[in-house]
Amino acid sequence: MKFGVVTFPGSNCDQDMIYTLETSLGQKVERLWHKDTDLKGVDFVVLPGGFSYGDYLRSGAIARFSPIMSEVVKHGQNGGFVMGVCNGFQILCETPLLDGALLHNNSQKFICKNVFLKPKSSTSAITKGLEDRAYKIPIAHGEGRFYAPDDMMKSIQDNDQILFQYCDAEGNVVENENPNGSLLNIAGITNKGKNVFGMMPHPERAADDNLYNTDGKLIFESILENI
Repeated sequence: MKFGVVTFPGSNCDQDMIYTLETSLGQKVERLWHKDTDLKGVDFVVLPGGFSYGDYLRSGAIARFSPIMSEVVKHGQNGGFVMGVCNGFQILCETPLLDGALLHNNSQKFICKNVFLKPKSSTSAITKGLEDRAYKIPIAHGEGRFYAPDDMMKSIQDNDQILFQYCDAEGNVVENENPNGSLLNIAGITNKGKNVFGMMPHPERAADDNLYNTDGKLIFESILENI
């Protein structure tokens, strides 16, 4: 598997993602620049976290028009695998690849802390290899409140597109463990084709023994096992 990690002006998790893929998981990684117009033969594109273009206008709204994104959208629409984490998720929701939008946290504050996630979908590569339990993964965002209109939410649920939900340490999906006000405690979704993944929490920040947390590594291992 050859991964491509895109760097935009303002990305700050690209090196974390590259380290996790190369060092923790032993994968080949191609560095992609936002001005590139070629995916360089990668199988799986990752849009990392950060503050692309300073989050001006709306998070992800400018990055969506970077030259590389035309190729990323084509890749995803042709069945290629794409994953967006945090700002990458915001960018994907600005494209035709993922439904919904990421709005300001209901607290109107930037939140940086560990949270717990529970896998929801049983049909996506990113969750198939995971146990039905809580996983501790950090978040760091100011605009992570997932929203979609009622008809779109029904479609997302009917097609098993919810990847992860915020939960407590025992795996209970409850409102008081929802850090940002996302509908249905949603922390990540996939598209109908199950080849494009978006999530607000940062699994790459929980994938190394030196961090005393490798729950995020299990998410990447699920991808590798099920693609």
